[in-house]
Amino acid sequence: MNYTPLILSLKIASIATCIVLVFGILFARLVARNQFPGKRIIESVLMLPLVLPPTVIGFGLLYMFGKNGPIGSFLLQTFDFQIVFTWIGAVIAATVVSFPLMYQSASAAFQTYDSNIENAAYTMGGSKWRVFWTISFPLAWPGLLAGLVLTFARALGEFGATLMIAGYIPNKTDTIPIAIYFAVESGNTDKAVFWVISMLIIGFSAILWLNWWSGRNILKFTNEK
Repeated sequence: MNYTPLILSLKIASIATCIVLVFGILFARLVARNQFPGKRIIESVLMLPLVLPPTVIGFGLLYMFGKNGPIGSFLLQTFDFQIVFTWIGAVIAATVVSFPLMYQSASAAFQTYDSNIENAAYTMGGSKWRVFWTISFPLAWPGLLAGLVLTFARALGEFGATLMIAGYIPNKTDTIPIAIYFAVESGNTDKAVFWVISMLIIGFSAILWLNWWSGRNILKFTNEK
């Protein structure tokens, strides 16, 4: 059995989750915690991938990163580098599709605690960076962790947009969902069942471990209080 789809899926989902974690928290802090003109429009744009069909997202990415697209042509002419039909394209697709889940969870997490705690820290001379890492982030962590789980699971199962921008290239872009689709299409039921069961085990194990880890840390945080 070739385990490339498993390795590739875990790599793509892990990288996409790290990217989404950073930018999800950044945008949640900048947009959700502040009031400014056009806020609703920006939030709608950030949440748009959640309601769009994956094929629409894939078409948009293909247009942007294709040889004739604004980003794709720049990368090709400047660095002789192409994103379409590479695993990096799969990472971009997984990142875009799963981003709203992290943004939504992070926004809710940063609004659940009393902001006066942060204001008190500022008045005592704490910098924004120090207040964020010592107060805001720990208080919001349970909500952020929930977003992290959803992001990883969504990135791991991404199919439509990934297929459009990364295609199906064995040992290069064949993630588990894509391997299942082409196994069924070619009549290789045993291979499809193997990857379906693998997907169920990975998803269930990840959620189970993170829930256990989250509960343990929440209990520890509560006891410390």
